[in-house]
Amino acid sequence: MKPLNLVELKPATATEDTWQQLLSQAITDPAELIRALNLPDEMIPAARQANKDFSLRVPAPYLQRINPGDLNDPLLRQVLPVAEETEVVPGYITDPLAEADSNPHDGLIHKYKGRVLVILTGACAINCRYCFRRHFPYEDNRLGPDQWQQVIDYIAGDNSIKEVIFSGGDPLATNDKRLDKLISSLEAIHHLQRLRIHSRLPVVIPQRITPELTQRLADSRLKTVMVLHINHANEIDAEVAAAVTQLKQADVTVLNQAVLLRDVNDSVEALENLSEDLFAAGILPYYLFTFDPVAGAAHFDIADAQAQALMSQLQSRLPGYLVPKLAREIPGRASKTLLPVSSTKTTQTE
Repeated sequence: MKPLNLVELKPATATEDTWQQLLSQAITDPAELIRALNLPDEMIPAARQANKDFSLRVPAPYLQRINPGDLNDPLLRQVLPVAEETEVVPGYITDPLAEADSNPHDGLIHKYKGRVLVILTGACAINCRYCFRRHFPYEDNRLGPDQWQQVIDYIAGDNSIKEVIFSGGDPLATNDKRLDKLISSLEAIHHLQRLRIHSRLPVVIPQRITPELTQRLADSRLKTVMVLHINHANEIDAEVAAAVTQLKQADVTVLNQAVLLRDVNDSVEALENLSEDLFAAGILPYYLFTFDPVAGAAHFDIADAQAQALMSQLQSRLPGYLVPKLAREIPGRASKTLLPVSSTKTTQTE
């Protein structure tokens, strides 16, 4: 394939060194985050206590989108450790999706027919407080050369597998050189057709979308899908949109999955703005997931009935292609479970 003709609009200084530097310099001290955003010092003790169980990590590009002094900022709520995380709530567990039951080899999760998920790394650019893998045993799933060969052998031995999903942590925390080698190994398996990459890095550090990465994806024989994770319209700025432009020029399909979170996006206005801004940036809404009941994050959960009512309202405001599928992942089922939407007098816009 010919080299990409990159447009002028692109994340500033999108190089390997730049994004790795931003990654390494992410804020990890709750007191530093609180003071950087002009929040009350009285919040520091609770934040430090919650930080012990699940550490804080916020990179500078994401920090710049948070409104200083606003305790209700929807981006702040996703990243700030709070006292509620230390509460034990019945029904909220460490492995809400029962991934340990579908883990045939280190770093490999095989739950659904035709596709497997590979945990490339436990590293993330940002630690979202609602993360369903906040207790995942990454140390037991390190993907060294021997483990990767086991993964390749497993995939090569099952002709029903058409798609590999790179996950984590965040798979794009892996450098371009290693990604190139991993993708090349997959391309040699003839029955594979697609590579899907689930990542938050293009959102929280848009500089991660380097020319080297986009060229490698453009050159791949595998059809590539990038699934971003954006929960609120305020997470999308010009640099995020520019990163998406680079991906689309590499013939990458760009989708978004969001999680419905209390006091973050649990209003029809927030969801409508999210879908509109996603599409304006070249991203197609894909899934809106109800909350996975993970220990330490029960305060983000909302009732299914509320979620269904919100989706009904959303359908009355948006064309169908901008309405994500409302879904829940239920362990043991053969696919994601789509939730029925409450009926109203209004009908979906054509």
